[in-house]
Formats: sequence, C-alpha cells, structure tokens
Amino acid sequence: MIDYATWCAIRDGMAKHLNAPQLAAHLGLDVRTVRHWMNHPYAPRASVKRPSKLDPFKGRIVGWLDAHPLTAQQVFQRLKDAGYAGGISIVKDYVSTIRPRHREAFLTLAFSPGDVAQVDWGEYKTITVGSTRRRLSFFVMVLAWSRQMYVEFTLSQTMEQFLSAHINAFNALGVPKRIMVDNLRCAVLRHVRDEPVQFNSRFLDFSRHFGFDIVACAPRQPQQKGRVERNVDYIKRNFLNGLELPDFAAYNPAVKVWLETTANVRLHRETHRRPVDMWAEESAFLKPVNPRPYDVARIESAHASSQFRVTLETNKYSVPARLARKMITLKVYPDRVCLYHANELVARHCRSFDRHQDIADPDHSKVLVAQRRRARDAQVLKRFLDLAPLAATYHAGLLQHRGNALSHVRKIVALAEIHGDDAVIRAIPDALAYNAFSSEYIAHLISARARQLPEPSPLVLMRQQDVLDLDLPPADLSAYSALDDPNKEEFNENNNEQNQSNP
Repeated sequence: MIDYATWCAIRDGMAKHLNAPQLAAHLGLDVRTVRHWMNHPYAPRASVKRPSKLDPFKGRIVGWLDAHPLTAQQVFQRLKDAGYAGGISIVKDYVSTIRPRHREAFLTLAFSPGDVAQVDWGEYKTITVGSTRRRLSFFVMVLAWSRQMYVEFTLSQTMEQFLSAHINAFNALGVPKRIMVDNLRCAVLRHVRDEPVQFNSRFLDFSRHFGFDIVACAPRQPQQKGRVERNVDYIKRNFLNGLELPDFAAYNPAVKVWLETTANVRLHRETHRRPVDMWAEESAFLKPVNPRPYDVARIESAHASSQFRVTLETNKYSVPARLARKMITLKVYPDRVCLYHANELVARHCRSFDRHQDIADPDHSKVLVAQRRRARDAQVLKRFLDLAPLAATYHAGLLQHRGNALSHVRKIVALAEIHGDDAVIRAIPDALAYNAFSSEYIAHLISARARQLPEPSPLVLMRQQDVLDLDLPPADLSAYSALDDPNKEEFNENNNEQNQSNP
C-alpha cells in the first residue's frame, strides 16, 4: 500500500509520459507496484488506525526490552501488574515487531568416514497391541559420512530397547568412533553450559564395551545432529505416511525392505551419491562388533503376591508357587522377562506389551495342586478309617493286594455317601471273610443286599387292657332256646321250608 503523495507522484509522472520502470527508479518503488497504481484511477484509501489498549504501554515495553531480553510472556506479566487489561496476542505481535527474530546461521559440519553416527528416537501415532494401544516409536542411526541408515521400531523407549537397538544397528552398519546423541534420558542425565556432561552410567558402560565415545549435542541445539533429525522426518513422510500394517510384528520386516530398496539406495541430495555405495567405502573405517555379548536387561525388584505373581507394567507374570510373598529380581529384555530368586533363574516369560494380562506357566502351580491333592487324599482316608474298626484291617488288605489302594478308598467313601455308612459297614466284614479287597466287591455286596426280599413284618398283638375295653353287642341266644321247646318239630319244619324257599 502506498500513501496519497506517492500516488500523486505516479500520476504526475504519467502526465510527463514516463513509463513504469522510469517511475519505479525515480520513486524507489517496485516496478509491479508502479504498474498497479498506474492502472488504478483512484487514490488509495487512507487507513484509519484504531486505538489499541497497548498504546499507553508501548514506550514502557521498549524500555524493558532495551534493558533486558524479556520474553513476550514476561512482558505480558509486567503489563498486567501495571494495569494492562488486554490480551497476550497483541503483546506478542508488538514484541516481535520491535524485536524481530533473527535466523541463526549454521556451519555445515564435515565428518570423515567411520568417525560419527547420529542416533535419535522418533514417534508416530499409536498402534493396537492386544486390547490396548501403544505409542509407535522408532530408533534411527545414521552414519554421518555415508548417510547409511538403520531403523528399528519399538513399543517403548526404555533403556533395554535403546541398548538393544544400538547392538542391532552395529551388526547392520558397524561401530563408529563416536555416537552423537541429543539430551536423551537414556544417554545424558545432566548437560549444563560450561559444566561437564553427566552421562547415564549404563550407557557409558555400554560405550566402553563396544569401544565408542559419546558426544552430546549442546542443549536446545538439535541442528548439531541434523542428519538424523532430517531422516526422522524422512521416515515419517516416505515410509509411515499412509502405511497400513495389520500388526506391530510387520513393521520391522517392512522397514528393512524399505531401507534396502528405497532409503539407502536413493541419490542423496547433498552427496549426490547413493548411501549404500558410500557405506561400502566407509566400512573399512568402522570397527567390528565386540564378540562378547552385552546384557542389555533392565533390572528391577518386586515382591511376589500370594497368588505367586510379579507385576511389571500392569501385567502379571507367574513364579513357582513356593516363592509366593518372596522378593523376586526381574531382568527385563525387549522380548522377554526373566525372574530370579537368590541368584537362581526361576521363571522365563515372553514380554507382553498389552496391559492387565496374566502370563502364567502351568508348571508353577503343579506343586501347589499336588499339595492340595495330598491334603484331600488324607481327608478321604480318615473318613474311610472312621467308618468302622475293621476299616483299618481292610485298608491294610488293599495296600497288600492293590497297587492303587487310595483309588479304591475314594470309591468306597463315595459308596458310603450314596448308600449310607451302614451299607458299607455291613459289607466290609463280608469282604474280609472272602479276602476280597476292592471297591468293586464292596459295591457288589451292597447291591446284592439291596436286592433281597424284605423281612415279614412282626405280628401285632393287642394288649389285654385293650381287649377288656371293647364294647360288643349282646349275643342272640334265641336259636338255642328252641331246642327245649315242645313245638320243636314245628320249628324245624318252618326252618326247612325257609331254607327251600331260599336255596
């Protein structure tokens, strides 16, 4: 936008038949701006600047910034104390106007073959693991000279994953003289300007084992390891963007193919050579991997529960039942969990990255199950011996004649539960009499006794007192009195006639 005076000067030049380049050179304007306003018949509309709540404080802000390199947030805080009632956005805009951000200039770092490898972690969305979701992480190592790259996907960024990924990268690329890291917690514990760097003791021991030095970037200076930073972005854009894989297990095989067919065989924009070709030359300057294995496990301690389980990352892992409530030492590897008690390996499980899972070895509960079974068998034997005095004698015969005496005892006790104790008690003497020692014979005796006819019920006699209390009608003796009657013959004839009429 030009002001009114400039527009008038352009119109005057047009009246003098000056062209756009001549007017631009005369007025110190861009030729495109001059052409635009030469074709614009109206003067630019004057903009009216609206008052701002920040206007009364602008002089004060300039003074603060001249005295101290305050941030916009600090300026805003001071303005609030001074009575400013506006928002922070216009404060940020004004601070950036009077103190514009200057872009830093960086030197291009040069490295010799086999000198430095840069490492870093990357993150990309989340992935389903079992019944939960986990952050998808990937470890990147880039050889600074050849740009040959190694990538490994993980489900966490813990120390054991960090060290294991280094070993895999060394096996794929070789060991450089130095490893350049950002201020990762796995590598650097404390890094303050003008003070010695405090490295993680575990990573320091790891570096001595494989024979490389650790180089820590300056705080908030990620450009010092720009090669790996750019490759992290490259992996996200070229490999992960739009990638759909069914399971985490497919990521590392897929990225290996991508490295071999795309990333390490592309023509690099800075070296104008393929990383794989430069790596072939750099390999002669890289150290071989130390043949002695390095234990990358993370060590923790925990008490086993009464259910003989140890909890790690919300998952429960079993130990032998005899170690319930004992102190257990865990060695956590990227793919497995080893559990120790008194320096003895007592359990080994595949590591689960799911959550709230119970990972158990069936053998760990066998001893406890056997103990409980023996306790139940002791109770069954006691129940059998309590049936009758002869039960002990019969048990001795079972031990002598049967190899599985306890099995017969269980079945006989079951018969007592079904048919009653008395049925078994009656069968035991008969079985002893015939020297028949088995649960099948006891069952046969009980069944045979049950098939016998029931005994006749006893005769029920009435008591004498009950007989005396009977109320009987008087006897009819009229028939006997007729025997002494003179009309006896007439009586007999009448009876005969009556009998004939009622045959």
